[in-house]
Amino acid sequence: MRKWWIVLTMLLLGALPVGVEQAVSGPRFLRADSDVGGSGAYINLIVREVRVTPIVAHVGDVVRIEMAVENRGDNANDTVPAEIRANRRVVASRLFTYGFEGGAGNLYRLTFLWDTKGVSPGEYRIRGEVFLWYDASEFDNFLDVKEPLVLLPVGTAIPAGKEGGGTAVTVDPRWRPVQSQPGDAGKPAVSTGGY
Repeated sequence: MRKWWIVLTMLLLGALPVGVEQAVSGPRFLRADSDVGGSGAYINLIVREVRVTPIVAHVGDVVRIEMAVENRGDNANDTVPAEIRANRRVVASRLFTYGFEGGAGNLYRLTFLWDTKGVSPGEYRIRGEVFLWYDASEFDNFLDVKEPLVLLPVGTAIPAGKEGGGTAVTVDPRWRPVQSQPGDAGKPAVSTGGY
C-alpha cells in the first residue's frame, strides 16, 4: 500500500510543473487571428483625438465627447468596446466595429453623449479608450483630455470667457491629420505619416 502512495506522489509532482507552465503561458482562449506562432493579423488601433463639448457645464447638461480612432493594423476586422471614462468611471460606451472598410490608415470618428443628470458637481478627467487585449501597442489605445470637464451646480453662473461652455481637444502628438478638401464629404478620413 505504501508503494502506491509513493508512485501517486511522484506522478502528481511530475504533472504539477506541466500545469504551471500551461497556466503562465497565456490565455486559455485565443482568437483565430491572434495566432501565437505569429501568422495572425497585426492589430493596432490608436486613439488619435478626444474632443469634449462643453468643457464647462451644469449638472444635468448633456456633454458631447468625440473620439478619433485610427486603424494602423492589417486588414483584420472585429467589434470591440469603445468607452469614455470620467475620473476612471465609464460614463458612456458603445461597440466599435473596425476593419470592414479597408486596412491600415482608416480613421473612425465616434460620438458619445453623457447625460450628467444626477452627477456630483466638480472636475472630471475625461479619457477616450478602445481597449484590446491583442493590440500590438496597448499604450496608445487611450487618450486623456488635458483640461478637466467642470460640472457646476444648477443655477451657478458660468465663468467669464466660458459662456458658450467651450471645447477641450487633446490630439496625439504623433498624428498629422489630412486637411479635408472641397468635395471630400462622405469620403473616409485618412492620416499621413505619424505613428
